Amino acid sequence: MPRGQITRICSSAVRVIVVKRVMPGEPPATAGNKSSSKAKRISIPRVQSSTDTELQSQQSGSTPLQPTALHYVTFRSELEDSPIPPATRCRLYDLFQQIEKEFEMLYTENLGLQEKIDILNDKLERECYGSGERSLPPGDLTDYPETKNLSKQKSMGASSAQKIKTSHKLKAQTSKIVSSFKTPSMTCTMQREYVGHRDGVWEVSVGRIGQPIIATASADHTARIWAIDSSRCLLQYIGHSGSVNSVRFHPNRELALSASGDGSAHVWQAAVDWDMPKRVPSLEELPVASSERSTANNLISNNDEQDDPPTLRTPIRELLGHSNVVMAADWLSGAEQLVTASWDRTANLYDTETGEIIHTLCGHDQELTHVSTHHTQKLCVTSSRDNTFRLWDFREPIHSVSVFQGHTETVTSAVFTREDKIVSGSDDRSVKVWELRNIRSPLATIRGDSAANRLSVSSTGVVAIPHDNRQIRLFDLSGQRLARLPRTSRQGHRRMVCSVTWLEDNNVCNLFSCGFDRLILGWSILPVKDA
Repeated sequence: MPRGQITRICSSAVRVIVVKRVMPGEPPATAGNKSSSKAKRISIPRVQSSTDTELQSQQSGSTPLQPTALHYVTFRSELEDSPIPPATRCRLYDLFQQIEKEFEMLYTENLGLQEKIDILNDKLERECYGSGERSLPPGDLTDYPETKNLSKQKSMGASSAQKIKTSHKLKAQTSKIVSSFKTPSMTCTMQREYVGHRDGVWEVSVGRIGQPIIATASADHTARIWAIDSSRCLLQYIGHSGSVNSVRFHPNRELALSASGDGSAHVWQAAVDWDMPKRVPSLEELPVASSERSTANNLISNNDEQDDPPTLRTPIRELLGHSNVVMAADWLSGAEQLVTASWDRTANLYDTETGEIIHTLCGHDQELTHVSTHHTQKLCVTSSRDNTFRLWDFREPIHSVSVFQGHTETVTSAVFTREDKIVSGSDDRSVKVWELRNIRSPLATIRGDSAANRLSVSSTGVVAIPHDNRQIRLFDLSGQRLARLPRTSRQGHRRMVCSVTWLEDNNVCNLFSCGFDRLILGWSILPVKDA
């Protein structure tokens, strides 16, 4: 090249051009004068890629993508004032155009491969739930459920070497999953559907004093109490001015505790009227034609035609003190105190009767995401976006804290088990089981294909994990996979599953889930021998 020696380093995500400048009048650099020349690095921003809509239109057979001047206007403007000669600039322009086109083709090919894998995965699931004896060879299965609506089309223009490399990489990943796949040891059946919220549902919790009720917290600024058997909404709490992020029942009184995006937590009366007229039928009571739900919006609009449930506007006690969103709140053992977790990076310990702050728990470096308490001891665990969760011990006058490290991204929740273990879930797509007295390393690690949200552990040690990819999976505390809840066009969640909770003593449903499709679902989970 006339004035510079150019080395090109290219990848699918980063483009860096290293230019070794030669000043006017200097001869080109050689081995003898390398020490006298100075290398100058010019970092060129990634050019604008085609949108997913454009890629899908390319797949569907419409007009193919055509590069426009807008795609590279930033690139050109960056080079206008650079010392790179015009001929070299044109050459770079052509190279970047080729790289962009190659990357788009590889991306399109990956979408098609993921769809094929998803189809095979659903086929295997149906076969396993049907006979439990059929299987597919390794390399044909994995859990990528998010590309259902993308059309299949063979990629054109990608090099054969890149195709083989991509294919082998996917097969290596899928083989690991296939090798550990076993016939589910539990049967999972959807029994109830609870419809009424007008926005995503963040959390679901169960009654603790023997009443067959559940409570839900929603981004529509309300919390609701539902009858499990009839799917009726028995009470609606509208005292918050922001999203309701969590709701928990009092362990031995008809009270509920809710946390909200308005920066407060409320204690309110959770007594319900069991004699109110029935308004919302269960799935079994609907005619066949009407039970086929095409979308969640249709069901919600049907529910809107009914009378509104009883409404409560005023809390018994309002708990203030946080300077940001309150993500969760829970009753400490004995219910004389309660704990809140906030985006202001602190957790507050309150006196239940007076509403005064007893202690502020500091130490997390980022926003808190969840709080959970021990069922018999004065212990609580807070999780945070700083990739850690902390165990707080209030059994002694001097409070102690233990920091658990091991996740690489936000810890979305951490809960206690009956065996005095802690199970934590994270955005790093893993769930870890920890010994209460050993903070150095987890006892078991469960790897998934999507972020884990607010999980729950049954009294028998079954871990229910809700995922961002709409799936709910069941594992034991040793990390062995037990089952995956079915998800079809007629049952299961259509968007991110935010929370799950177990209810041990109910004959209709013993697991409940909620998500951003505005639905709450009740499931019957039974061992195969009891099904």
